[in-house]
Amino acid sequence: MRTKFLFFILCLALLAGEHQAAAQKSQFFRIAGPTATTIITLNPDGTLVWTNAQTSSKSYTVQSATSLLGGSNWADYVQLAISNHLNTNQIISFHPPAGMAYVPAGVFLMGDYLADPDITDANPVTVYVSAFVMDVNLVNYRLWTNVWAYGTNHGYHFVNAGLTGTGGESGSSGGTGTNFPVGKVDWFDCVKWCNARSQQAGLTPVYYTDPVFAHMFTNGETSITVYQNLTVNGYRLPTEAEWEKAARAGRNGLRFPWGNTIQNGQAQYVPNPSVYSFDLGTYNDTPIIPATVGSFPANGYGLYDMAGNMFEWCWDWYGTPYGMPTTTDPTGATSGSSRILRGGGWGSGPNVARCANRYSHAPTVTHACYGFRCVRAF
Repeated sequence: MRTKFLFFILCLALLAGEHQAAAQKSQFFRIAGPTATTIITLNPDGTLVWTNAQTSSKSYTVQSATSLLGGSNWADYVQLAISNHLNTNQIISFHPPAGMAYVPAGVFLMGDYLADPDITDANPVTVYVSAFVMDVNLVNYRLWTNVWAYGTNHGYHFVNAGLTGTGGESGSSGGTGTNFPVGKVDWFDCVKWCNARSQQAGLTPVYYTDPVFAHMFTNGETSITVYQNLTVNGYRLPTEAEWEKAARAGRNGLRFPWGNTIQNGQAQYVPNPSVYSFDLGTYNDTPIIPATVGSFPANGYGLYDMAGNMFEWCWDWYGTPYGMPTTTDPTGATSGSSRILRGGGWGSGPNVARCANRYSHAPTVTHACYGFRCVRAF
């Protein structure tokens, strides 16, 4: 059993190294669970097949490491529910779309597992999320303007043109350049932009102005009810549950994607160690501005800036309880007055950069710290 287990780990690492050359690293996997399990095969699409002797509601956890040296660097990657005596799950994609990362299907603990007293609307709940792919980086100004130009030439109307690298709400200071995340975009503009990006790429758009998906959303703001077709392959905003699962990257119960404390060099935020004990950063008077996308280490799924730099618009209306209306692929409240934003911004403190922190604003509001990234079904 032990020999077979180690052989599987080495084989998967070699496959990952061959098919994900752009990442320039190997990735090792193993399964931890309530009973021993035997790996049968790893299919060419990254689907793992194994046997076990469980028929209960327990789950196995796939763990990941980038090296077998040391033996203590294994981190949770995804939790898989047990089904009868055989189970399969695609745990990795060797060929995700360019610029996107694969987020495997599985369950995770959504919410404030640590019970931080200032988070009152995120009681923990176990949620199942289907597999999807997500932009590795925040949408930068280069991509935003490219799709914006395509959209405006094909019947789209955007209320906000977006800004790049702005420091301060006026945009009068800070970095400039096309690799800064786009800011000052409202929720409606992001949704329309997703449709334009889908059309430009030859994919089926997700957002419509009617429940039978006959009229694509290209124009309008406050008086428009937007419907999403989750059965198609176009670009869209993540649901709140998808965003949090992607941010945590399998590491359930932590305050941040990497652990329970934050400091300079891990995210773009305003340190405030005198107020927050989990903040190990050092505050100075240097003006805080956005960072170019990908400036800080990626999380376990290869995603950048899942804490700090920009608040990210999500699909969901803000509502409670957490994880509604179901705990399987939840899409949030059915109505409301504000849409969810996640992740915290470059001008905000460490408290809003926590994985469980929920923030919301009216969907017509813009701010220099408000940006987004896209997901797609996979």
